[in-house]
Amino acid sequence: MMTRLVLLLTVSAATAITTASQPNTQPNRLDSQIRAEVANFKGKIYLFARNLDTGETYSYNGDERVRTASTIKIAIMIEAWARVAEGKAKWTDELVLTKAARFSGSGILPEMSDGLRLSLQACVRLMMLLSDNTATNMVLDYLGTDSVNERMNSLGFKSTRLMRRVGSGGDTREGKIADNKRFGLGATTPHEMVDILEKLERGQIINAAASKEMVDLMKREQARFAIGRTIPDTVATKYGALDALRSCVGIVYSKQGRIAMAITADDMPVNWSVDNAGYLMISKLSLSLVEGLKTR
Repeated sequence: MMTRLVLLLTVSAATAITTASQPNTQPNRLDSQIRAEVANFKGKIYLFARNLDTGETYSYNGDERVRTASTIKIAIMIEAWARVAEGKAKWTDELVLTKAARFSGSGILPEMSDGLRLSLQACVRLMMLLSDNTATNMVLDYLGTDSVNERMNSLGFKSTRLMRRVGSGGDTREGKIADNKRFGLGATTPHEMVDILEKLERGQIINAAASKEMVDLMKREQARFAIGRTIPDTVATKYGALDALRSCVGIVYSKQGRIAMAITADDMPVNWSVDNAGYLMISKLSLSLVEGLKTR
């Protein structure tokens, strides 16, 4: 009996040692795949992703500060929701379209006449759903640009910063720093953007109801040029674009889990087509991240 017990213990110990010594090859495979995909890309890639159900992460230059382009509008959205929750603003507050707020690019408001009156809620929705730059400036003129950074700081986000209004003007304190001029509209890191997405998804920004409303708004973004371009899963996203940059942050609600990711492609040849190489690369990388970070 004693011999049999010793044998069982020996086998169990050996099995445990073998299991413990087996490497987790999934992140290694994902890393190899990502590096192969970006190897010949004419530009630079920065990304961070996390499976919100398992906590598993992947980073490729994920802690480097990058230009946000319009993804900084997530931070502006959060400040608007916080003001309303604090009773310092109402969604029905009236904002007026002026020549000073106008900026071309994405959105519909540049086609409208000066004097158009819109609610704060309508402008925030245009900012997030159509990435309307004029609506963004109207919201910023109402909130104040520095308030966005103060909110990010209060929430513990130290890298995500708005530098100014879209186009020019309204420079924040951080935006006046010479070294920050290179970021244009805003700066962040892919890692911190994913942290913001995770807190929103977990109902930890402002309150559970406000967080859910913001995520639901992001689920309705009209453009699906990058994350969500070729997949049927539900996504909550915000994209951004500059001459040489494409960026997208979002959550993919897949069978593999809730995968939050932030991907930036920068220093690319200029091409304003919806088939821009940056959009295509972000789409491809998002598929790899969903598969590579799947729930075991």
